[in-house]
Amino acid sequence: MKINFNVPPYTGKEMEYMKEAVENQKICGDGPFTKKCGAWIEEQTGTAKCLLTPSCTQATELAALLLDIKEGDEVILPSYTFVSTADAFVLRGAKAVFVDIRPDTMNIDETLIEDAVTERTKAIAPVHYAGVGCEMDAIMEIAKRYHLAVVEDAAQGIMASYKGKALGTFGDFGCFSFHETKNLSMGEGGALLIRDEKYIEDAEIIREKGTDRSKYHRGQVDKYRWQNYGSSYLPSDMNAAYLYAQLELADGITKARMDRWNQYQELLAPLAEDGKIELPYIPAHCSHNAHIFYIKTKDLEERNRLEDFLKGKGILPASHYVPLHSAPAGLKFGRFHGEDRYTTKESERLLRLPLFYTLTADEAEYVAEQVKLFYR
Repeated sequence: MKINFNVPPYTGKEMEYMKEAVENQKICGDGPFTKKCGAWIEEQTGTAKCLLTPSCTQATELAALLLDIKEGDEVILPSYTFVSTADAFVLRGAKAVFVDIRPDTMNIDETLIEDAVTERTKAIAPVHYAGVGCEMDAIMEIAKRYHLAVVEDAAQGIMASYKGKALGTFGDFGCFSFHETKNLSMGEGGALLIRDEKYIEDAEIIREKGTDRSKYHRGQVDKYRWQNYGSSYLPSDMNAAYLYAQLELADGITKARMDRWNQYQELLAPLAEDGKIELPYIPAHCSHNAHIFYIKTKDLEERNRLEDFLKGKGILPASHYVPLHSAPAGLKFGRFHGEDRYTTKESERLLRLPLFYTLTADEAEYVAEQVKLFYR
């Protein structure tokens, strides 16, 4: 048996919708399927506006442009995240200020943010790891007190919520990912969620190479003109067609993943009770989306041995991020504020197990049995 870490989701209608996009003779950005996807996300999340982008990275870059992040600014974020969270701001000349994470959820420790605020701080960028919400009430209170923007990295957060509200809708901006490793995919893709309508027009202009082309297509102006700096943050409508087939079945895809997540949790509970491993922690006020199932081993050495053991059994697990503050670019473009009590230690213990839409119950049981065999 061979079990990959990830298999991109596929529902069966993707090719039909992509063919329809081609037949519409509208395969560039902002075609019919792009609009359908945006409308679906707006309805599902309650955000004021959703703009599809070629990636979550570019959604975050677009947020940084809208906030006029510039050289000398500082942005507070966790070090335990993908490089794109920092890159979007570093590209604008800002310094990434890393703070420690909570060891239970692997999210930014909200109690450490305020101490990292300086007169140069412009924004906070919380990351909802594994689709489990950060403590957004506390983060938004700090942002309000110090007049800071909030850009939620909700790359892993679609179909997940905090206290009943969709992730990505608390801050000024939220950023989704539809990469092939995500619960819902268009291969490469993302979305920018905009909370405040005052940003919508500027976002459309920057996204359309700095022009008011969106207004032109709506018949609001007779010609479109260059209005501001911008770039091309538009995905192909063929990619959007691929995604829309999955949005239509988003509840079913989420349930299938949740079934396997719960199965892992149940099968591996005895190991956790014996103190051999730690399992994911989900706060009662968070509704997650089964994006990641991970276990924590005793230390890095044990994690590496377990990873090698599983690979020998035909299972491909995966570790996760090398903390950004310890990477060459992190040392160059950022600084760690306070003590690294958990970021490095917890990241070295964490191992992700295979989890995807079409993972079967038998396959999940096999994975869990091999983990238990390792510890026996």
